[in-house]
Amino acid sequence: MKILIDECVDRKLARDLSGHFVRTVPQMGWASFKNGKLLALAEKEFEIFLTVDSNLSFQQHLSQFDIAVLVLETRSNRLQDLRRFVPEILKSLPLAKKGTALLISAPQ
Repeated sequence: MKILIDECVDRKLARDLSGHFVRTVPQMGWASFKNGKLLALAEKEFEIFLTVDSNLSFQQHLSQFDIAVLVLETRSNRLQDLRRFVPEILKSLPLAKKGTALLISAPQ
């Protein structure tokens, strides 16, 4: 799958998502864009947008976008905390539906 990682997520997490085409918002040159513009650009090149921004689904009408959003429910965006989510992220990729947000809770 083609995954875009939001700038609020540690870019090193991309290495843990092996087997997928992964880029970060800064790598794409989109770091200065607001969420609506960012999603409009992302939907043209990616299938999944990975973020820790839990407000995104309330601020945007995701059904207007042809991209699925995975939201990691975490208190921290530190790499060591995000890495705990990798198994759940990988399991959730085939379940993600374009135009919706899928919340991924912290593993137990």
